[in-house]
Amino acid sequence: MNVRPYQGMTPQLADNVFVDPSAVVLGDVEIGEHSSVWPMTVIRGDMHRIRIGRYSSIQDGSVLHITHAGPYNPDGFPLILGDHVTVGHQAMLHGCTLGSRILVGMGAMIMDGAVVEDEVIIGAGSLVPPGKTLKSGYLYVGRPAKPQRELTQKEKEFFTYTAENYARLAAKHQAEDWA
Repeated sequence: MNVRPYQGMTPQLADNVFVDPSAVVLGDVEIGEHSSVWPMTVIRGDMHRIRIGRYSSIQDGSVLHITHAGPYNPDGFPLILGDHVTVGHQAMLHGCTLGSRILVGMGAMIMDGAVVEDEVIIGAGSLVPPGKTLKSGYLYVGRPAKPQRELTQKEKEFFTYTAENYARLAAKHQAEDWA
């Protein structure tokens, strides 16, 4: 049972969401239409909420978690992703907010309370520190992530292309008979 309730909170997935059998999705999680969760990914909404928009793809081995509310952070931080977000392999997103049309590179890490505005590319292996805001329209790289340059029009068009390409691939996987 890889999509499972926790403490009475059951993940809410749109009808056409693909979740690979080796992935785990649990607790207070909502995933929008045409989104996909690939092998060995963990999406754990056990102490706060996780919301993933439409046409978003969470690639193999990624970890998505929250920041719980407690004495050091009274409200905690949910994890929020907009639409057309592609999260690269083995990325870690923890209690952060991402807008729409974003590419998170492989192995990138986005920490508690960070905010990534719309139309941003975060380079592979980059670290977005707690509380940092990444402004729209830039490529960010490094540890800590810093703006390198403005995005080209072609890069901006790539956001929806790649997200919709993964939606098509997910539909093919759903059509396979794994029994």
